[in-house]
Amino acid sequence: MKGAYESTENMFDHDVVEHVAKGIWRSVQRDPELWLDRPYLDEMTTELQKNDAGLVIRQNNTLFYQSAIFDQAIDLASILPPYKSPGSITHDILRKSGNVDYEIMQFDSRNQTQQSTLFIVLKINPIVYFIHRYFMVMFFGLLVILIGTHVLLTTYMSKNIIKPLQALRGAAREIKEGRLDFSLGVARKDEIGQLSTAFEEMRFRLQESLEVQKQYEINRKELIASISHDLRTPLTAIRGYVDGIIEGVADTPEKSRKYMQTIAMKADELDHLINELFLYSKLDLNRLPFQFETVHLWPFFHDWTEELMFELEKKGILLRTEINIAPSICVTMDRDHFRRVLNNIIQNSERYMDKTAPIIQIAANEVDDSVVIELTDNGSGIEPKALQHIFERFYRVDESRNANTGGSGLGLAISKQIMEGHGGSIDARSQLFEGTTIILSIPIVQGSRSE
Repeated sequence: MKGAYESTENMFDHDVVEHVAKGIWRSVQRDPELWLDRPYLDEMTTELQKNDAGLVIRQNNTLFYQSAIFDQAIDLASILPPYKSPGSITHDILRKSGNVDYEIMQFDSRNQTQQSTLFIVLKINPIVYFIHRYFMVMFFGLLVILIGTHVLLTTYMSKNIIKPLQALRGAAREIKEGRLDFSLGVARKDEIGQLSTAFEEMRFRLQESLEVQKQYEINRKELIASISHDLRTPLTAIRGYVDGIIEGVADTPEKSRKYMQTIAMKADELDHLINELFLYSKLDLNRLPFQFETVHLWPFFHDWTEELMFELEKKGILLRTEINIAPSICVTMDRDHFRRVLNNIIQNSERYMDKTAPIIQIAANEVDDSVVIELTDNGSGIEPKALQHIFERFYRVDESRNANTGGSGLGLAISKQIMEGHGGSIDARSQLFEGTTIILSIPIVQGSRSE
């Protein structure tokens, strides 16, 4: 529009054309002879051509005079409006000829013998004409559009950009103050929604991290208390028996031998506890190297269960086995550590046996791409609330830490670490007063399954 205005700027000045037209009209009104004065008309035509306009005179429906610019451009007779009434002046009559638009000013006159009409024909640019005619409407319309657009954009930005950013700023302030127990509602899928989702995930993970840190601190305190208690118990016993020997309480060879045996037993317990704690610490820090090798599982179980059966028979415990795996099945394991897992589970079963006919059952089966081993006893069982904690370090079902059911409280925690190091898992299920089953799962070496 600006370009059209600058290229045809003079065509906007209709006042000049209209002024010339009215001057001609007044002149011919004062001197009717001018209607026929071609030099005068040519002079006026020259003036009008400066504004891309021309002059046409019609008398009794016959074109008496027309400017040279219309000689071949248009069929004037077809676009000129008809005579209206004497003395009438009509503005802004639009006509179209071919691809060109024309604006016509009409001045009608009449004398006794003829009807005369003076036409000022102005060639116009449609865009320029439209701008000229409807400039104020367009200006105010554009102003309304701009104001409306501004209101809509402001509302949209406030609702969809500013408010979510303010919510993020408030959430950041909450996090800075250490308050993480809030939720940042996210219901959008655009970039700000993605940012809010990432921020909410960060807040959630920070909250989880703090909770884990608090739990670690609680566990650390419990661990120190447990270690202190478990180390103090055998040390106290050793000190008591040593004092007894020093003070002469063991005044016979039999008493002295019994005291010394007890001291040796308590020292073994202390040594076992320290070894267990050291092993668990190395496993927990991933500093204990595993000596992995590919092992045929069926021969391994056959040899281990034979040794186990001999040991359990001396204790009056019946062992039942059901090994349903193909001899070709191989797993990757550290023999000594995996054997330690199995022995830890068996020792726990022995401690909590309370039946007159104690039984331990061992079953091994292929499940998908793993071997699942179930070790079941008919002991006292575990309460549901305690079952979820049995793989935690220093946790004991018997909270009194009775020496008869004691152990270090690290056996199953160590077993869990070892199984995870083998890429497997350990789980448990139990029925109170009926027995407990520990489930081990270890991956099968690819290509070793029987077809």
